[in-house]
Amino acid sequence: MKEYLPRIADKLLEERLDAKGAVLIEGPKWCGKTTTAKQKVKSFISMDRPDMTRQYQQMAEISPNTLLKGETPRLIDEWQISPNLWNAVRYEVDNRDEFGQFILTGSAVPNGFDDSMHTGTGRISKLLMRTMSLFESKDSSGEVSIKDLFKGENISVINETSLEKIAFFICRGGWPKAIGLDEKPALFQAIDYFDAIVSTDISRVDSIKRDKERTKRLLKSYARHVGTQSSLETIRQDMLANQSDTFDQGTLYSYLDALRKIFVIEDSAAWNPNLRSKTSIRTTETRYFSDPSIATASLGMGPNDLLNDLNTMGFLFENLCVRDLRIYTDYLDGTVYHYRDKSGLECDAVIHLRNGAYGLIEIKLGGDKLIEEGAKTLKDLASKIDTKNMFKPSFMMVLCAKAPFAYKRNDDVYVIPITALRP
Repeated sequence: MKEYLPRIADKLLEERLDAKGAVLIEGPKWCGKTTTAKQKVKSFISMDRPDMTRQYQQMAEISPNTLLKGETPRLIDEWQISPNLWNAVRYEVDNRDEFGQFILTGSAVPNGFDDSMHTGTGRISKLLMRTMSLFESKDSSGEVSIKDLFKGENISVINETSLEKIAFFICRGGWPKAIGLDEKPALFQAIDYFDAIVSTDISRVDSIKRDKERTKRLLKSYARHVGTQSSLETIRQDMLANQSDTFDQGTLYSYLDALRKIFVIEDSAAWNPNLRSKTSIRTTETRYFSDPSIATASLGMGPNDLLNDLNTMGFLFENLCVRDLRIYTDYLDGTVYHYRDKSGLECDAVIHLRNGAYGLIEIKLGGDKLIEEGAKTLKDLASKIDTKNMFKPSFMMVLCAKAPFAYKRNDDVYVIPITALRP
């Protein structure tokens, strides 16, 4: 049996179990939700067990409480197969009036979840799990802590990672089953995931049949627009190029909604700070996949293809960094945003903590010229912020694919390779 690599979500799950009656762990399939949950539970039931699925579904309809019996915390894996278990868990949590009773795991949001089911607010806490960050997969040394950056501490770390290795990390992704494998089987995990999306998952989520080839074209177009604020109409038109097929907006929204429900795409919301001037801030979300390997699989690209197309690699490296920053920021009780205004000034990532502190981050492949560009952008944005009405940035960081050192410049901008970072 493969060794369990500790996840950042372990602590978050523990905290939620100590404070709520039940925890719902959501996230892409194969990201490790069930394995992580099993580290904490004392009993479990797998609703997708092949020889029992039909019986479990019938029991969920007739007597759902029977499925909830067992030592606690009790895991109900793939609960969305029988969505009425949600209300049964909510009722049982109320009835028992104790914390840490149930963990629910699922790779999709059930169709009609928001309409027909009680929210569970106050009883069931949600935890979004993602694929593994480089720190979790032991591909980051973790010598630089984001928590320390918020304190303004000086750093000096040697951390040399080749661009070839970064290209591999992008294409491999953070799938637990890919970690520690040789290159070919490691890269196959993302390809297999892509095939599952287009063949079954996008249709199974809400029982609406969706075309496999259209799904492939949509994912490919989305991958070409990663890291941009491209409108959905732009993505739709890109799909239709050289195609006789029609794909109206309603159909596009249906496909995208399904992809969100199975946690394939995860766009970044716009950051809206207080500025000194009345600069118009762009509110369009920035396009990202939940894991960068979904983009490379959609484009049919491997590590060598990325190395021969550094422009594309730059955008997909940004997707990898945003994935890791989201995982680390969850641990710090914050959110990752993106900033862009009408003048074209853009900041790839903003970590905003619940207490109001924030850090500005530019993401670059590396090299003196790009690092200098990133530092200038950060300082330009920092100078626009109205510090009378909000905090000044706690830190500014250029996050790199390739940099021989992690250090703090004389202008207080950090330069840090992604393979040195941790929460």
